[in-house]
Amino acid sequence: MSRVVVLDYGSGNLRSAERALQRAGADVTVTDDLAAAAVADGLVVPGVGAFAACMAGIEALGAGPVIADRVAAGRPVLGICVGMQVLFEYGDEHGVVTKGLGLLPGSVTALPARRLPHMGWNTVAPPAASVLFAGLPPQSRFYFVHSYGVVDRAALADSGALVTTAHHGADFVAGVERGALSAAQFHPEKSGDNGADLLRNWLATL
Repeated sequence: MSRVVVLDYGSGNLRSAERALQRAGADVTVTDDLAAAAVADGLVVPGVGAFAACMAGIEALGAGPVIADRVAAGRPVLGICVGMQVLFEYGDEHGVVTKGLGLLPGSVTALPARRLPHMGWNTVAPPAASVLFAGLPPQSRFYFVHSYGVVDRAALADSGALVTTAHHGADFVAGVERGALSAAQFHPEKSGDNGADLLRNWLATL
């Protein structure tokens, strides 16, 4: 059974993520212990709310280098919702620009949609080579809650990442797979059977 740490830095759907990962077959610990986060088979970085607040929590804990070191060493990391967004270079919310972890190229900006937040079920379009979405049927639906996202995907695609998209006002990044780093803008822990299958796919990579 894979040992997974859900990083507690003061933001995120910690308990629902814990339960979903347990149901998917992982041995899960929710903790702010960076030593445990460094050595776990898999690290989940959750996040809800504002980009700046999540980055402040990560920086206060000193978790940024641990996340970066895991990725550099090929040790799996999964970012969820704002936990995905902070992996990028910066976030621009209400005109306030906040530096992210810079592990993925690109920026998080407001979705160009008439209706925000983007909340509820939406389909995604994964690439054929995706591991996260392997075995899931076309037009699978996942649960989203966000007003910001990565719309300009050019730098991310050029980096060799596998990019899954969804559409709300414009196409945006719904998922990323690059080496040891995986991420989802939606909440797999709130996405029923499809989310459970995605988590099982991720756990199979550990």
